Formats: sequence, C-alpha cells, structure tokens
Amino acid sequence: MMSEGDNKSANLLAQETAQLEEQLQGWGEVILAGDRVLRWEKPWFPGALVGVTTVVFLLVYYLDPSVLTGLSCTVMLLCLADYLVPTLAPRVFGSNKWTTEQQQRFHEICGNLVRTQRRVVGWGKRLCALKEEKPKVYFTSVICSLLTVAWIGQQVHNLLLTYLIVSFLLLLPGLNQHGIITKYTSMAKREINKLLKQKEKKNE
Repeated sequence: MMSEGDNKSANLLAQETAQLEEQLQGWGEVILAGDRVLRWEKPWFPGALVGVTTVVFLLVYYLDPSVLTGLSCTVMLLCLADYLVPTLAPRVFGSNKWTTEQQQRFHEICGNLVRTQRRVVGWGKRLCALKEEKPKVYFTSVICSLLTVAWIGQQVHNLLLTYLIVSFLLLLPGLNQHGIITKYTSMAKREINKLLKQKEKKNE
C-alpha cells in the first residue's frame, strides 16, 4: 500500500501533469509528431534528424552571426512559433479531435516532462545539500568538473561541440526506445567486469 507521503507525491505529480497538459494543449499535435520522430517510429527518422541538425549548424557556420544576433533570431523564432503553432497546427494536422490513444500518449509525455523537471530540481537540491554538509567535496567536485569542461571546450571548436551535443540529445530518445543504450551499457559492464576479474587473478 502507498504511504501518505507517496500518495501526496502522486497527487502532486498528477496535478502538475494536468497543468502542463493545459499549458501545452495548443502544441499537442506538434509534440505528438515530434515524439514519433524522436522515438524513430520509421527507420529513416534518425537520418532525417541528423540531416536537419547538420543543415542548421552548417547555416550557422556559414552566416557566422554574432552572439547578440544569434540570440535575437532564436528568441524571435520562438516567439513566432508560440504565436503561430497553436493557430496553424489544427489546420496542418487535420481534425482537432484526438483519439484516446493520442490523448494517453500526450499525457505520458507531459508526465515524463514533469518527472524530468523534478529530477533536475532534485539534483540542484542535492548539490546545495552537499555544499552545506561537505563544502570541501563540493568545491573539489565543482572545480574539477568545470576544469574538465573548460579543457574539452578548448580542444574542440564551440560550434562542433554544440552540434555533437545537440545531435546526441535528439537521438537519445530513439536510442533509449530501441534498447541501443542498454545494449552497449551492458556490453561495457561485462568488459569492465572481465578486466576486474583478470586483475584479481593476477593479484592472486
């Protein structure tokens, strides 16, 4: 049976999910279409994702906009999308009436977004707790992490690094959906275990 704390947490999750569904209702059709692409419902979707991402980054590389110009254009596109998508989406995708399956999938997506937001907030709280409880560990961890990121940024061109990160994040849901991440993670664990066993035998 669920404890009182678990029950409150489940109710809060359901409430936050319902609020997010209401906020994103105008984007529903677009979100469902994007979800199908990100989960690779068709075999050519991953190639299309990488292709579109590559074209966008090549365009940015060719135009070489300043930071201010790039930021202004990005915000402008987001504003246009926020204004136009809720109006045009029903005309592009057809009927406003959803099937039960579509509504259920939309509910699942919103639930996943809320859970992801909670995880990020949880990581932030744990980091703050670590700062209070073990300041030396916190300081060392943060400095080492930032130095590593700074070194990687120095070795790899900014735009190329951003392209690789964005491409990976866009492909991640499909990789996870098709079990590719689990497969290679299991392979890596097996190899590490083999190496550890060989090391133990040598020590004996």
